[in-house]
Amino acid sequence: MSVELHRLPNGFRIVTEAMPGLQSAALGIWVTAGGRHERPEQNGIAHFLEHMAFKGTKRRSALEIAEAIEDVGGYINAYTSREMTAYYARVLEADVPLALDVIADIVLNPVFDASEIEVERGVILQEIGQVLDSPDDVVFDWLQEAAYPEQALGRTILGPAERVSAFSRDDLAGFVREHYAPSQLILSAAGAVDHDEIVRLAEALFGGMTDAVSGIATPASFAGGERRQLRDLEQAHFALAFESPGYRDASIYAAQIYASALGGGMSSRLFQEIREKRGLCYSIFAQAGAYADTGMITIYAGTSEEQLPELADLTMAELTRAAEDMTPTEVERARAQMKAGLLMGLESPSTRAERLARLVAIWDRVPELEETVARIDAVTTEDVRAIGAGLVTDRKAALALYGPVSGAPDLAALQGKLAA
Repeated sequence: MSVELHRLPNGFRIVTEAMPGLQSAALGIWVTAGGRHERPEQNGIAHFLEHMAFKGTKRRSALEIAEAIEDVGGYINAYTSREMTAYYARVLEADVPLALDVIADIVLNPVFDASEIEVERGVILQEIGQVLDSPDDVVFDWLQEAAYPEQALGRTILGPAERVSAFSRDDLAGFVREHYAPSQLILSAAGAVDHDEIVRLAEALFGGMTDAVSGIATPASFAGGERRQLRDLEQAHFALAFESPGYRDASIYAAQIYASALGGGMSSRLFQEIREKRGLCYSIFAQAGAYADTGMITIYAGTSEEQLPELADLTMAELTRAAEDMTPTEVERARAQMKAGLLMGLESPSTRAERLARLVAIWDRVPELEETVARIDAVTTEDVRAIGAGLVTDRKAALALYGPVSGAPDLAALQGKLAA
């Protein structure tokens, strides 16, 4: 398997990885703009724009976009994150030129028809309502807001209903002008692909774009804080976060191994102590997420109102212990899980295409897989303990609570337990 990277004169980047033996390919356009690139009055517009991409272009109606891909048995979709927006497809090898043409069309030529804007506005408002009815979604949005208050990184990707209700065609077109410059677009393809053919097709489709000064995200600052709301639910939802390294930080792998050992699987500390031994919850986990300039180690659990205080106390005790006695065996297990997850995921061309795009966005190159594995292998038990010790010593945290949480300890009380 070989990775090839090419840059057009206007800054548009193309990265491919041929996977011999496959008869299908995954490809798409990743835009290095997402929720954190929005101004306050734009909150939700990157996601709205993603929806509108499928609602008609200068060449195709919304139905024709869907039919073009599905007539050949393919699949097309999109997503918006806080730092990227992606438009992607999976098709058979012979249909790669068609898929790329459709994706280029929806990215470059949306018409933003007024009637379609109103239809999709209604769809997104329903999506917002669905999220508000999902406590585990709500609590993570609140956790993000508590961690990064009054910042783009702390706002929801969907945006508030009142903003979504007011977006106009000019607002959508303005965000495209600000953020869809060729230097912010990455074409990534993996599977049954030919690099030279992809470059040739991309030059024809995107080579005429003119680069422009693009809007940039303001630096993030993890401030921490608390948000809670009482609601008559069956479970109390508990989410706690601490600042951790961004994905360009050399210690990102230590943070990911720490989070995995703490709460990444059935053998992890939180799962064993809080679910298996005590039976205090059904779901509990920890994870390490990262952005360009910051990151979060997040712990989530859902439990009963009566058991929430004990669960919270035990969580803080495990955080303190992990900084002191994380064992080489635990580190090795977490390391193995991390490498296996990486390598198993690479058996899918869709996962490979997304990974290529993200690496190019981060590093402007694709590090060899062996380089990544070596960095994971280089993490020591002392490195992992240092991540845990940093959380305990710094104690800056964010807390979100939702449901029957009147008896839950507040953030200051939890922080005090770390200091003990």
